[in-house]
Amino acid sequence: MGKGEYSKRVFFIMGVSGCGKSTIGRKLAKALSLPFYDGDDYHPEENVLKMSEGIPLNDQDRKSWLEALNSLAKENMSTGAVIACSALKKHYRDTLSDSILPPPIWIYLKGSYETILERLKQRKDHFMPSRLLTSQFETLEAPLDAIEVSIRLEPEMILEEILRQLK
Repeated sequence: MGKGEYSKRVFFIMGVSGCGKSTIGRKLAKALSLPFYDGDDYHPEENVLKMSEGIPLNDQDRKSWLEALNSLAKENMSTGAVIACSALKKHYRDTLSDSILPPPIWIYLKGSYETILERLKQRKDHFMPSRLLTSQFETLEAPLDAIEVSIRLEPEMILEEILRQLK
């Protein structure tokens, strides 16, 4: 399948904090000539404050955020988009996918706790402290219906692997 066939699809780039969702999402969006949206930009202020204090979000905290991202996906159904969002649980992905036709394409950036912890320790100016990584891994329900790519690869290789799996 050529990139034109994906110009009107919604893609969600998912995984725990620090796996590279924004970096890979921007690269994929550029490769497919689609707009990119970082789900972190849609968190209500109280969620950002809670996470910056090292308090994990619960399902109720995430509800309005997931609904906002679903609305964003609906707004982009006819044109396509790439949206980065942790989408850690199946029912979060169900909320994000609700009424999106054709169904969104999920891309799961998979990495070990140790690899991602190292990355988080190197990050500056991000509201998500590395100590919340444990709770993210405890929450994660790996998707069964996603393109899965190891984050051990360099970003360009991750992009190539995603595009290869799309074919």
